[in-house]
Amino acid sequence: MNAAAHFSHGYAQARARFLAAAESAGLDVESHVHPLLGRDGETLAMDVAREGAKDAGALLIVSSGCHGIEGFCGSGVQHALLGDASWHALLRDSGVAVLYVHALNPHGFSWWRRVTQENVDLNRNFHDFTRPLPANPGYDEIAALLVPPTWPPSPEVAAALQRHLAAHGLGAFQQAVTSGQHEHPEGLFYGGRNPTWSQVTLRHVLREHGRRCARLAWIDLHTGLGPSGVGERIFAGRDDAAATARARAWWGGNITSIHDGSSSSAPLTGLMWTAAHDECPQAEYTGIALEYGTVPVMAVLDALRADQWLENHPEAGATQREAIKRQMLTAFYTDTDAWKQAVLAQAFDAARQAVAGLAAR
Repeated sequence: MNAAAHFSHGYAQARARFLAAAESAGLDVESHVHPLLGRDGETLAMDVAREGAKDAGALLIVSSGCHGIEGFCGSGVQHALLGDASWHALLRDSGVAVLYVHALNPHGFSWWRRVTQENVDLNRNFHDFTRPLPANPGYDEIAALLVPPTWPPSPEVAAALQRHLAAHGLGAFQQAVTSGQHEHPEGLFYGGRNPTWSQVTLRHVLREHGRRCARLAWIDLHTGLGPSGVGERIFAGRDDAAATARARAWWGGNITSIHDGSSSSAPLTGLMWTAAHDECPQAEYTGIALEYGTVPVMAVLDALRADQWLENHPEAGATQREAIKRQMLTAFYTDTDAWKQAVLAQAFDAARQAVAGLAAR
């Protein structure tokens, strides 16, 4: 497989390739158009293509771009699947339907940001907003250090952050920073105070496509945690023994989980997969986040800090803006043939395993 041929240089190209690949595969596409335009004036949309019968008893969702800029990777995987004849033959033989959801957060994808146009981390936004939201005092304590008034941070800010790290350790630091917070709308990992456009649209898609199946699986594609090119399979479901065992039977015993501390991810709040239970309550649900490593975790965090500072300071010069955006791209997408080949090999393996698991019931 020529891996590089499936990956794009920007959102507009990725979307065009997805639409063309779906058409070549004989699939119709539903385009849920975003209210804003992209950074090059292009139309933004959450595009959905379904392969297989509408009343199929088993449905696999393969989604990309929950975290915007991570769509560079996920879109490449979807394009490769759509263009693979053996994959389509496997689906026909199994009777499993697949829902390809391209660019859950198209605004972030286009603008090279991880968050939505509301500055919300979509994977921290799935809450019942009529109820009290979770507090994160650990984030509150260091909010001003994470996104300081100047960038690069002053020596005083850098020293204060290092003292905090030394006192609390990297694990507690990652938990405080990344688990989600609702008090700092101009900060990192903000979960919002209302449902985002992407959340509302995705729930509509799940209701439309997921309420006729008895078995539902979900592979959500991510980047930015773990060793470079390694796709960590993170269990994406409730802390339920039967669901965890099912995921490990399908995808292998190396499945990690935030519930038992085995994942490179800290425990999180407001997770997107909860919508599968809300919108498709009739279905037995099994899911993973396939999380590909890029650069070390502190380099990823520094890229996010810089990008948030830039968002808060639109007066920043063009040179600094370009440097920060390139830093973001490097943090979430490794533009080498070897990395792309590793991504596709692991994604195809996980997708085939999901089909086998769904078909076996």
